[in-house]
Amino acid sequence: MSILPTTNNYNPSSMYDGGSRRGKQGPALLRRLFRFPQMDFEFAIWQMCYLLIAPRRVYRNIYYHKQTKNQWSRDDPAFLVLLILFITLSAIVWSVTYDLGIYGAIKTVLSMIFLEFLFVGSLISTATWYMTNKFLTQNINTYAVAQKVEWPYAFDVHCNSFLPVYMILYVVQWFFLPLLLKDSWISMLMGNLMYCIALIWYMVGTFLGFNALPFLVHTELLLYPIALCIALFIASLFGLNISQYVLGHYFSQ
Repeated sequence: MSILPTTNNYNPSSMYDGGSRRGKQGPALLRRLFRFPQMDFEFAIWQMCYLLIAPRRVYRNIYYHKQTKNQWSRDDPAFLVLLILFITLSAIVWSVTYDLGIYGAIKTVLSMIFLEFLFVGSLISTATWYMTNKFLTQNINTYAVAQKVEWPYAFDVHCNSFLPVYMILYVVQWFFLPLLLKDSWISMLMGNLMYCIALIWYMVGTFLGFNALPFLVHTELLLYPIALCIALFIASLFGLNISQYVLGHYFSQ
């Protein structure tokens, strides 16, 4: 997608690479985090469904959101709230399955939300935000507004890309648990394949998210780690059951 350059009759404080602009977006989203009646959960569910079946359609709407809201990132935390709710429910189910007790369940919920989803996601978002702004922003002429990737948008991309990871590793893996815990090559193949697909889907989702921004170039570089992921998957079939290793480490008491 391409757009015409914008002339430079603008207020410098409105540029996306300005710290004040990024600072206003974060607190605004946090202020709405507990205002549930104001959240559009129906639209958030629509986004979740299409992120699984047709993610490009979701990212096409981002351009129109930019035209109306003057920002690429979400201003409605409904998607984030729903995703945290789903993660919480899954953590409880996994805790009951492994009979972790109340303390273990609370620990699992906090670990899945704050460590796996928010902390690791923030690190990945910061890395992609820095890399895209540093290396993938196209050079524009002097008379056009310089655009930068917003950190909240990078976190949105993480949330979108995490959804299929959640579906595969938090939901589907649970249903296949009796098979995955068996000591057989088939169980190893199934478990390792789930983790490989989840990682690849996350990388593809990240690529689609940044590829939707018209001022970024060479976003296909974000797909290169897929080759490493496939190579590690093939190597793991020679004796490393990733699913059993992760579950044993995660839920060991």
